[in-house]
Amino acid sequence: MNTLKKHLILFDAECPMCNLYTKAFVSTGLLEKNGRAAYQETAIETCPMVDRQRAANEIALINQETGEVTYGIKSLFKIFSVTVPFLKPLFEFAPFVWLMSKVYAFISYNRRVIIPANNEQYLYQPTFKLHYRIAYLLFTWAVTAYILTAYVHLMYGLLPIGTAYREYLVCGGQIFFQGVIVSLIAHNKKWAYLGNMMTISFAGALLLLPGLLIAAFFNLPSIFYVCYFMSVAGLMFLEHIRRTQLLNLGWVLTVSWACYRLLVLLFIFLAK
Repeated sequence: MNTLKKHLILFDAECPMCNLYTKAFVSTGLLEKNGRAAYQETAIETCPMVDRQRAANEIALINQETGEVTYGIKSLFKIFSVTVPFLKPLFEFAPFVWLMSKVYAFISYNRRVIIPANNEQYLYQPTFKLHYRIAYLLFTWAVTAYILTAYVHLMYGLLPIGTAYREYLVCGGQIFFQGVIVSLIAHNKKWAYLGNMMTISFAGALLLLPGLLIAAFFNLPSIFYVCYFMSVAGLMFLEHIRRTQLLNLGWVLTVSWACYRLLVLLFIFLAK
């Protein structure tokens, strides 16, 4: 495997995801052993050409011989073009670069709600961009509701199936309901909380996929899928507690989150 030499990638020390994938670059030989460093812990004189705020938003890659700095998806493409040179024309194809830059930004500007930091003690923090957060909420809402719509059929007989759009209304309703609650108690943390909440919902939906896979090969009773669903819901509840504690939001939002789900369940059974 070819290694990109004499380059240093600057990752966000507070971002577990950034730490993980840059460490993988080094361990797999894409970068040299000393080819990564946290931008928060790198002296300004070591890399004076780096825009620190931009590096907090988009991962920076420094050519240590010329001082040239690339950011975001272009940094990743520069590494991969050395490792897989036959893809270099694709990495230089402007429409593809533009599309992937949007995908990268979608992930990067939401990374703190995808995998939250344990603390935020450094001066430079990722810039908050509302349109990327709204896009994230819409994406996770759509995927979560789609998976739930498919999964609820496995619980037939124990839970009413309802209309084709019920799960979309339930998931969307929770965003609105919790948005009102968090706006009342901690308005400045509204978008951070909603992003974390929808990550939990999205992760829970992904955990239901094995149940859908099992159903494709085995004819198990509905009670199995109900129990599996409740186990996933329990994990989501615990993760909600953990994330609200990281955000210093106390217990109100966890209680309202659980109450909303219980009220929806009650309404579904009453409307049966």
